[in-house]
Amino acid sequence: MKCLFLIAFIHLLLKCTGKPLSGDDSYRKISEDVKREIAGYSDIAKAIINLAVYGNAQNRSYERLAVFADTVGPRLSGSKNLDLAIKYMFSALQEEGLENVHLEPVKVPHWERGEEFALMLAPRSHSISISGLGSSVPTPPEGITAEVLVVSSFDELYKRTEEAKGKIVVYNQPYISYGETVRYRAQGAVEAAKAGAVASLIRSITPFSINSPHTGWQYYQSNVPKIPTACISVEDAEMVARISSQGTKIIVKLKMGAKTYPDANSFNTVAEIVGSKYPDQVVLVSGHLDSWDVGQGAMDDGGGAFISWEALSLIKDLGLRPKRTLRLVLWTGEEQGGVGAEQYYQLHKGNISNFDIVMESDEGTFMPTGLGFTGSDKARGIMKENMQLLQPINVTAIYESGGGTDIDYWVKDGVPGLGNCSPIFSFTFKEGKTVLRMGQSFKVCLFFSTALNLCCHWTSILDTSQWK
Repeated sequence: MKCLFLIAFIHLLLKCTGKPLSGDDSYRKISEDVKREIAGYSDIAKAIINLAVYGNAQNRSYERLAVFADTVGPRLSGSKNLDLAIKYMFSALQEEGLENVHLEPVKVPHWERGEEFALMLAPRSHSISISGLGSSVPTPPEGITAEVLVVSSFDELYKRTEEAKGKIVVYNQPYISYGETVRYRAQGAVEAAKAGAVASLIRSITPFSINSPHTGWQYYQSNVPKIPTACISVEDAEMVARISSQGTKIIVKLKMGAKTYPDANSFNTVAEIVGSKYPDQVVLVSGHLDSWDVGQGAMDDGGGAFISWEALSLIKDLGLRPKRTLRLVLWTGEEQGGVGAEQYYQLHKGNISNFDIVMESDEGTFMPTGLGFTGSDKARGIMKENMQLLQPINVTAIYESGGGTDIDYWVKDGVPGLGNCSPIFSFTFKEGKTVLRMGQSFKVCLFFSTALNLCCHWTSILDTSQWK
């Protein structure tokens, strides 16, 4: 069994897309001894909840994040701001007196967007809001002026390949879910280039928009020409589609000054509370410190990083010492595909048997209702039982699938994982990622996530092999 495995940070804005596990029989497989052990920690759970919700720590993490985000700002991979953020957190973790605070070197991509704009020239003049996608090549200095071809899917593009040559392809794909729809952002430029397009503009991957385009990483293929690519707002994508549906010719001028530099030096930031009984066994909690260069990076993933830090802070404040080592990792280079996490995995996978559970918080800091979990049936049953300790704050649901970009390497190798299950793409990847958007729900999330630290005290009953 795992120490502290319930330090989960689930922040739900919309209804969780995972299937609740209330109907499975894993709950009935838990021994009475384990149930009694878990129930015995109700006083510790209450102490953590009281400190986080009503005590001196009730606003601490929010206030820490506000100062950090206002001081450092956005933290793009390879940027000076990210370097400053890492130094800031390294110093803060040391000052708090956490143990084994150190930096682990990582090579990260270094891309900068530069000046960018899009202007519809015909049938009328209209400034199109754009946000260049990570790793995009620039346009020529004079920009690209071309007719637009609007498609609603890759299938439509394939059917209209001959029409795409020499044009700017605009994808106005419907939003189904982030996991399904994000492929247009990731692959849109490649598929358009295969059809002979000179650039691609993609409707932002979000169910909600206030004329604010999202950014994100996209991927080229070595055997396909690289064309400039950016996201546009939902409103502009719909407008262009309406005009096109009337048979009206649309001309757009696109200019992007993006630059790609050699990989930069960066660091994963690590701090611990060393376990009292099994110090070599690790419970990993995490969030990523880097962000996109729009907004403040407060939500993706400043909130997740600071909630993860708060988990250690509350344990320390209460004078608790977990049986296994509680390790905080603040990843770098997550937005470029989990670069920092992948390098961390390669460095530490030789000791994978010592990793009892891995967790990341990276889907917002909204009102929590439960958590997502990936692991054995027996582990899920224990998880379900443990969640009963959170009845005072009405956060007891278990959902399928606990993973994420930064921990999936471990989960795929059989380490149990905890992760978020709420889509929060109304605000992430765009200018709206500010401290203001965190709101009161951030504070609610703090007590949910940190109350789960109680698990560190009851993990020695069962053999850890039962979890994997």
